[in-house]
Amino acid sequence: MTDYATADERWQAVMRRDRSADGHFYYSVATTGVYCRPSCAARRPLRANVRFHRDPEAAERAGFRPCQRCRPNGPGLERAHAAAVARACRLIATAEELPSLAALAEAAGLSRFHFHRVFKAMTGVTPRQYASQHRAQRVRAGLRGGGTVTAAIYDAGFNSNGRFYAAASDMLGMTPRRYRAGGPGAAIRFAVGQCSLGAILVAATEKGVAAILLGDDPAKLVEELQDRFPKADLVGGDRAFERLVATVVGFVETPAAGLDLPLDVRGTAFQQQVWQALRRIPAGATATYGEIARRIDRPEAVRAVGQACAANPLAVAIPCHRVVRHDGGLSGYRWGIERKRELLRREAAS
Repeated sequence: MTDYATADERWQAVMRRDRSADGHFYYSVATTGVYCRPSCAARRPLRANVRFHRDPEAAERAGFRPCQRCRPNGPGLERAHAAAVARACRLIATAEELPSLAALAEAAGLSRFHFHRVFKAMTGVTPRQYASQHRAQRVRAGLRGGGTVTAAIYDAGFNSNGRFYAAASDMLGMTPRRYRAGGPGAAIRFAVGQCSLGAILVAATEKGVAAILLGDDPAKLVEELQDRFPKADLVGGDRAFERLVATVVGFVETPAAGLDLPLDVRGTAFQQQVWQALRRIPAGATATYGEIARRIDRPEAVRAVGQACAANPLAVAIPCHRVVRHDGGLSGYRWGIERKRELLRREAAS
């Protein structure tokens, strides 16, 4: 990732309207007398009229006034949107029942249409999907705590059994009683293959791929799957399922081919936020743990982001290998640093 140290790098960022350059520098235009963020959507200036500044204060000392479009002396549109989404998420987390879209938009200080669009852009899911994930987290916690199914239903904000049971399969992948018992009778197909990075296990429920595990010992991968679904019925994959494994292996070997598979992703609301952010990192690019924390408007949660990456059960499909330390170094990969390095090398080459 560039640090925009040279004038040429800065100019290229202005021409791209590169949001990732915002905050690194500002530029002013002599003919208009204003200064802007690199991502400003205003008409691109002529290079001869442009000067660069390290911060808004430097631009204003040079006699330029802030652009009224990108407001470079303010908190920034993306940060304002992140704060608005955070307010809505807090309302979802504390409400006894699912708030309406109008109530969430009001809490965010945006119109309903604009709020819906901003929320999905920031989190990767709609407000209703996020609320469903949060309630699913509360249901799972209640069921694991040993309470009754009815108590878990009402503690999660459902005001009727019927509404909960209509959503239970999508939330839990199985009935609530089966989930509380550890998934007895839930069929999970799996197969173990080989790729250039070692053994690879792919497992799927009826909803989609639930695990992609990498390692050196196939038997240990199967044990890990059993630990994750202790009472499920693990069924060896047939020829059709093995073709799915081949698809995943093909992506590992050639990242440019892309991977578009239905996923059965289960995690806490925070983990889901992190994993959605990871899936928005393009192949060939990286992001730091701190950057991911800021993207989900949890700048203080850098350590928790690392823990969410470590809990990721879907290697390559949720690309936690694209997250690096603040200095660009590699650390904390569940399936080994050398595999992380090789995946990044292949993506960069692609």
